[in-house]
Amino acid sequence: MRVGILSLIHESNTFSNTPTTLDLFRRDGILTGEAVADHFRGGFHEISGFLEGLDDARIGAVPLFYASTPPSGRITRDTCFALIEMMFEQLAGAGPLDGLLVAPHGANAGEGADYHDLDGYWLTRLRREIGPDLPVICTIDPHANLSSRMISSCNATIAYRTNPHLDQKQRGLEATSLMARTLSGELRPVQAASFPAVAIGIERQDTSSPPCLPLYEQADAWLREESVLSNSIVLGFPYADVPEMGSAIIAVTDGDAGLAQHIADDLAGYLVAHRDEFVGEFVSISDAVDAALGNEGPVCLLDMGDNVGGGSAADGTLIAHELLGRGDARTFLCLYDPGSVEQAVSAGVGTRLTLEMGGKTDDRHGPPIRTEVRVLGIHEGRFTESAVRHGGRTAFDMGRTAVVSTDSGLTVSLTTLRTVPVSLGMMTSIGLDPADFQVLIAKGVHAPTAAYAPVSKRLIRVDTPGATTADMRRFEYRYRRRPLYPFED
Repeated sequence: MRVGILSLIHESNTFSNTPTTLDLFRRDGILTGEAVADHFRGGFHEISGFLEGLDDARIGAVPLFYASTPPSGRITRDTCFALIEMMFEQLAGAGPLDGLLVAPHGANAGEGADYHDLDGYWLTRLRREIGPDLPVICTIDPHANLSSRMISSCNATIAYRTNPHLDQKQRGLEATSLMARTLSGELRPVQAASFPAVAIGIERQDTSSPPCLPLYEQADAWLREESVLSNSIVLGFPYADVPEMGSAIIAVTDGDAGLAQHIADDLAGYLVAHRDEFVGEFVSISDAVDAALGNEGPVCLLDMGDNVGGGSAADGTLIAHELLGRGDARTFLCLYDPGSVEQAVSAGVGTRLTLEMGGKTDDRHGPPIRTEVRVLGIHEGRFTESAVRHGGRTAFDMGRTAVVSTDSGLTVSLTTLRTVPVSLGMMTSIGLDPADFQVLIAKGVHAPTAAYAPVSKRLIRVDTPGATTADMRRFEYRYRRRPLYPFED
């Protein structure tokens, strides 16, 4: 038997000023054929799980297409068209297949009405082209904005169960096991979804603690039923102004569509009943800095408004400005700033110069930090991560990186590529030790915690403004569904 593998992954922040182009996908990875297997074999991604699971089941893996780039703005219309044509060209040349394992993100959003639900669009086309009988098993990020089109196109859909996402490979293995049992005739998976009128605040999306944990425990209890194959809690991605924005529940059973719908509705009912708990708590910048300076360090301040993993600018300066106004504090900050990198490289290691760092992408994340710095080092910016981290990646590239410091104790890593802070390699690969700092600023909400919690005495999520501000009620939505809590009670 032969099972194809298709994947298109992007988290599209429609409030970001940075459009997502084909050049960004080409820079970060468009892979076809065996290059997909070469890239993921032995890793922690769901595609790594697909490959390993198919090998174990002695089913031929047919890797066809993978494209991904880090979160940024809406995908341009031309890019959507080009990626989908590439994908289906690979599918057309694949020969006979017995099934398909697919890995969309679930929050791919493109320009135009055709592409606002890009995952639903290409999965619907996929089902139309392969016919109704070929099994399609799907994995998604829980930050998906699930659509009915996605559900109707696949036999089963499985979302990661952890945030930060540490179980991607396990979900890939689960999907492959389900595929193998389906192809053998042992199972006939059917799925149903429920769409409660609740959007979950990003600050409340930690799956290991309340309010999410009791909901996951209730979902786990349903898995003890013999005919229940899977269920998933879709937390949603609030930074996309699309009709699908919000939470959803998926249940997969062995041939019992009524039971699947009952389970999905039961879990959705829990979320509606407890909706007030999912709004969020918001700590101001000044209060967060007070706590960071008043406690034993390192203290990690999570900059929620400049969440790189949510598609933000990666050059926000607001927390750093507050710290600089308080006097000397040993602080680490990473900023996306190719222009400052170029100036530091030209000046050379050991020299002093005045830089205007950060605050250049837009006017929502703070003004540049204008100060004299000393250049501590210049690095290529590539590193590897051996532990399981959010996103399942093992290889990272920050681009050319300059490390500079101020006389007041601020150390800044200036990068030429936006990098999600999911690995301490962002510091250790450029010669910095987290233990040397009182304050670590990480631009994220939950994604950094697996790496930063073990080296921090305390984590504080900071209510900063920006393209990923934690209180979604600050955004002006045009297309979201209505009513939707917490916008409407």
